[in-house]
Amino acid sequence: MSTSLTGPVTRSLIHELNAELAAAYPEEGANHFRLDPDEVGPGRGAFIVATDDRTGMPLGCGAVRLLEPELAEIKRMYVRPSARGRGVSRGLLTELEKRAVALGARRLVLETGTRQAPAIGLYLSSGFSDIEHYGEYVGSPLSRCMAKALV
Repeated sequence: MSTSLTGPVTRSLIHELNAELAAAYPEEGANHFRLDPDEVGPGRGAFIVATDDRTGMPLGCGAVRLLEPELAEIKRMYVRPSARGRGVSRGLLTELEKRAVALGARRLVLETGTRQAPAIGLYLSSGFSDIEHYGEYVGSPLSRCMAKALV
């Protein structure tokens, strides 16, 4: 499901994500919370929310944005603790990869924190591999950057 980056459900999920990241990475300058709504607007990206099929409750979210015409980036991946271990993150990642391809991306990059072992495991098992730090993550010892060829 696509949704607005500024809607109440999205704001709640992003607030939870930011709180979790701030607790895991209390170091000064460790978190990169910025994602502008226009970066995930039509033709530039997408922001999606996973919901429980039975209850309709939001379980997690993620975004994809174009950095260059054939290069997209995964941002703001998050699954609520109560929904972890149920395949929600893999489903979100799969859908975000599809959205990236639809935007014309041939390569996908992402950054995750070095202390997020479950996320690292998900990305490695989904075909991502480590790359040099890029963009705002250059020089960040708490960041792990990865990439995957899409087509």
